[in-house]
Amino acid sequence: MKKIIIHSVPVVSSLMWLWTTCQTFNPVVLKGPDFLKFYILLILGFYASVFMLNSFKEKISEVTLYFTGFIFLLGIIKLIRGIVLEKPVGFLVMILIAECIVTVIFMSGYFNKKIK
Repeated sequence: MKKIIIHSVPVVSSLMWLWTTCQTFNPVVLKGPDFLKFYILLILGFYASVFMLNSFKEKISEVTLYFTGFIFLLGIIKLIRGIVLEKPVGFLVMILIAECIVTVIFMSGYFNKKIK
């Protein structure tokens, strides 16, 4: 339960930022720069919470992987929407690639601990 609350804090704070700046809770309808600001805020807050849990010697759990998957899915949905609308998506692609790399690093540590 503690991990869900800790991972929910960056999600709620980024949604509050989204509401105060864009008056919407739907990040998919945002234009490119606004979505990138929201997405960067979401990712940085989430990974800050992951590093905070690591500093408390907590294991990376399935909850962390679920949150990572949902954040990545949001980026993929926006990427597909941008490609369909023929908008430039280069920065989003770079962010998603970096997120994949970090997720693979976390997942390898998760599976190594699970195997032991």
